[in-house]
This record gives sequence, C-alpha cells and structure tokens, in this order.
Amino acid sequence: MKSIIIGSGIAGIAAAIRLKAKGHGVHVFEANSYPGGKLSEFKNDGFRFDAGPSLFTMPQFVNELFELMGENPKDFFEYERLDTSCHYFFEDGSKFFAPSDINDFAKMINTHFGEDSQSVLRFFEKSKQLYEITNPVFLENSLHQLKTYTSKSGIKGILNLWRLNMFTTMNAKNKQYFKNPKVVQLFNRFATYNGSSPYIAPATLNIIPYLEFGFGTFFPKKGMVDITNALVNLAKRKGVQFSLNSKVDEIIVENKKAIGIKSNGEVYLADAVISNADVYPSYKNLLHNETMPSRVKHVNSSSSALIFYWGIKKSFEQLHLHNVFFSNDYKKEFDTIFKENAIDDDPTVYINITSKRKADDAPEGCENWFVMVNVPANYGQNWAQLIEKARQNILTKLSRILKTKIEPLIVNEEILDPIKIEQKTSSFRGALYGSSSNDMMAAFFRHANFSSNIKNLYFCGGSVHPGGGIPLCLLGAKITSELVKDSTQ
Repeated sequence: MKSIIIGSGIAGIAAAIRLKAKGHGVHVFEANSYPGGKLSEFKNDGFRFDAGPSLFTMPQFVNELFELMGENPKDFFEYERLDTSCHYFFEDGSKFFAPSDINDFAKMINTHFGEDSQSVLRFFEKSKQLYEITNPVFLENSLHQLKTYTSKSGIKGILNLWRLNMFTTMNAKNKQYFKNPKVVQLFNRFATYNGSSPYIAPATLNIIPYLEFGFGTFFPKKGMVDITNALVNLAKRKGVQFSLNSKVDEIIVENKKAIGIKSNGEVYLADAVISNADVYPSYKNLLHNETMPSRVKHVNSSSSALIFYWGIKKSFEQLHLHNVFFSNDYKKEFDTIFKENAIDDDPTVYINITSKRKADDAPEGCENWFVMVNVPANYGQNWAQLIEKARQNILTKLSRILKTKIEPLIVNEEILDPIKIEQKTSSFRGALYGSSSNDMMAAFFRHANFSSNIKNLYFCGGSVHPGGGIPLCLLGAKITSELVKDSTQ
C-alpha cells in the first residue's frame, strides 16, 4: 500500500509515522522549504524563536510514536517538566505565579485570592471526569462512524453526556465554582487554547485545565521545534519520504476515488491520500471538480493570533517561560474579537520567553519575546491599521505593568498576522484551530477525518476532528491512520 500526505504539520508527520508502522510506503509533500507547519522556528540576529505553538503538554502522545517504531524516545527527544506553569499579571498590579502541581496550585489560589482551595480541587476533579468521559469516545475515535457509538465506551459516553456541561458556558460554570473574579478569569483563559470565547463556548471545554495541570506542562530542551525535528527524523529513519518545496496542485479523483496527486507538473499515484492542509483549501484548491460541503463553506472560524517576535536587550527577573498580562475587561475583549472582528484596546498579552529555559536562544543579557494577542480570523479587515494600533497598546500595557519602557529595548522585530498565517500554513482565514468551538455541538460539526463522497481521501490536522493544538492533532493523526487501515484491508 502507498499513502501520500499533503502537508507536514504535526498531524501529517504523525500520520506518516503511523502509516509507515502499518507497512505503507509513505510520501509527504510540503509546500514550504521546512517541515512542521506552525510548529517551526526562525532565527534573527542571534535570537531564536519558536514560530507557533509554545505550550507542550501530554508528551506521551509524542513518545508513543517512537515506541510504535521500536525506539526509546529518551534517546532522541528530551524534555523537562516545569515546576511553574505560568506567571499571571493583573491590571491592578497584583501577580500570581502559578505552580504546576494541582495541590500546590489550590493552596496558592487560597493564599493569593482567598478562594477556597477545596473549590479548586473540586473543579479539577470535575475537569478530570470530563476527560475520562470524552477521551475514549470523542478524542480517540471518529465521531462520524456508527461503531464509535455502539462500542462499550461509546455507550458509556452517551449515557454520561449530561455530565459534560454542554448547555452552559465556561464562564457561567466557573462562576459557580469560584467567587473571586480574578480566579474566574484565570480559568476562563483556557478557552483560548482552542480559539474560543469562554462567554460563548460550552463548559465542556473545562476539560482543558486538567490536560495542563493533571498531566503537567513541559519544555523540550531544544525548543518546541524539536517536536517537529525529532519526529521528522524518526519518520526518515523508518523510510518515510519527504519532498519539501513541493506544493500540491491537485488531488486526482477518478470515479469518486482519490488515486493520487499532482505536484510541480508530476503525477504521483497512491492507494490513499491524506490532506494535512486545512479542510477548506483542500476542497477549494485541490479538489477541482468536487462540491465543497456546506458546513465547510460556511464555517465559523476560531480566533487567530497577532504575534510580535521581539529581540529584547534586557533580562526581566519577574518573567517566566510563560507569562500572561490580563485585560481589565475580559468579556469586552472577547466580544470585540468575536462580535466586532476587531482587536480590543486592552488585549490580554501572552509572552513566551524560551531563553528562560534555553539560554542560547538569546544573546547574553537579552531575551527572545514571543508576544501574542488573540485576534479574529481574517474577514478582510484593515490589518495594517489594526496591527499598528495593537502594537502601541501592547507596548503601553507592558511598559506600565513592568515599570520599564519596552520599545527602546526592542533590537529586532518580526510580525505574524492572520493573513501571513494563512499564506504560510494554508489555514483558512488564518484561524489557528479551524472551525470555532463556540457552540455546544461544535465537536460534532467538525469535518470528519475522511471524505464521505470520495473513497480513499482522508484529512488530519487542526481543522478536522478532534481539533487543533498539539495533543489533539496527534490524536487526530491516530484516528486518521486507523481509518486508512480499515479501508485498505
């Protein structure tokens, strides 16, 4: 059997490894000159930046790929567990440095905010329960096959749907657990992990805090890009072929069956074609004579990101690997993003500084700042104007809270916006997580990992089930590879 994978994002790489383990010949085509999609890096005047994802959780899904190939992940991929998950800064000047351990976190919440530590532990217990219900049904299997629902775990999941808090929002549920508005805001933030608003998205997404605190947060010793590099090297060692600078122009379909692709004027035949590109451009640009499903055509996109990569000629002792500077009016910020398709004047600012853990990512006495704010997907806004205004608002905010003028410290700068995200990663509208999760049935409305109309055509990545982010993309690759196995046997 031969499989072709379009795109080498983390899901595409993982799918390649899994299909190779099943005995397939696998050929990955990547339009860029580098693999990894969003999970890549670049360097600028002595500063190294991870270009995209900055949080590493659930490393077992990466380790599993090495073990599947009979290798010890510790021999090829090193990472360390963090004692502190994040440093939080509030507009009133208060700070909260969150430990990674659940029990220590609960105690610190009590100390800093007067919140009952037992309320925090009950919240995490509920979050764990959500994970245990959803993982075997909604995260590890296709939602678009009957056997998922007729299995033992599927029936159990259906019987426990009432426990998933699908009919209330994250914010509403969090206000039931916590009295202090800062604590509510802190837990509401987890909606951004899949590009949602906590004021609209279902409280089912309260599963996310458990994924971070229950399993821990980690840092790859060579940077986030080492996830990509380690897995690509694994795939190559096992015989997967990668063609970079090889844009796919068409998925060839004959008699409603995908039989290969066209790239750079050449035809490549295969028994299965898996698109790791966003599902919208897969239909629009690659399936020339096929009808795009209406749910793809009219998708509501997740949020995107505006990122400033700043080389900073100073070291800040109060900052950590992960830092969040909260907005004063969180609801207004999300309303601006999702209702006005704009950027709020007081955005929550996230700063990732890998030089805190990997000193050679910045010159001595300097830091590499990955500065991100959540923004809407690209609907044709005046991004030049939005970016300039947001930049000034961010600088003003950070200078005030850190009591240091930041702009004079910036020695180099690169900017990534929704338009560039779409250009570099084929993400529709530059959305980071595909379709929006601001709906109680969003998980069921995501595109399947396979085409129901075209045989031997499959999809993986953040725009299809189960969603975006490294862990879900790795799980999605597992689902997709198992579907390919089922159809070709």
